[in-house]
Amino acid sequence: MIRSVKLSGAFFFALLLSGCVIKQQQPAPVEPTQPAPPTEPVPPPQPPQPQPGETVPSPPKLKSINWDASVQPLVANMLQSSGVTPGSVLLVDRVKNSTNGNLQSEKATSAIQNALANNGKFTLVTDDQLSQAKQTLGLPPDDSLNSRSKAIGLARYLNAQYVLYSNAQGEVKAPTLQMQLMLVQSGEIIWSGNGDTKH
Repeated sequence: MIRSVKLSGAFFFALLLSGCVIKQQQPAPVEPTQPAPPTEPVPPPQPPQPQPGETVPSPPKLKSINWDASVQPLVANMLQSSGVTPGSVLLVDRVKNSTNGNLQSEKATSAIQNALANNGKFTLVTDDQLSQAKQTLGLPPDDSLNSRSKAIGLARYLNAQYVLYSNAQGEVKAPTLQMQLMLVQSGEIIWSGNGDTKH
């Protein structure tokens, strides 16, 4: 009997403990949550605006070379030189770039050709004749002769009597332009001139 009382006491005690555990494990009541207010997007930071009276630095201006104005005095000087037979054929070599940067050699060469148009002293080798000769000689169409011997060889092929060899050198933003008029037959320089380029 004592044994059954002990068992029932232990049983009662176990029930009591299990009831406590059950009460402790019940979830806490959940309060209804309010929807979060919509958040406004944050604008990106703006660069500071100049205040009245402040000066805003202007971007640097890019200077371009005025090739027409740069070559005109040199070409005029060359045309006044003695020793040139009127009506002779002249090959204008592409301007060689000996500056410290990229130079618009095509524009410079075109300006020389424009300055020599209708000059009354020389007949110019045309672009078509020049490209045809380069093709026949196996030179690429964009080959810039850029050497006196190559220019003279091409001029001989074209039956030109003179070659105008030009070289831009120095600082690419303000180069010096040098020109030499050479006899094709002998390679002799019969006129030479140089001048600063103009912006």
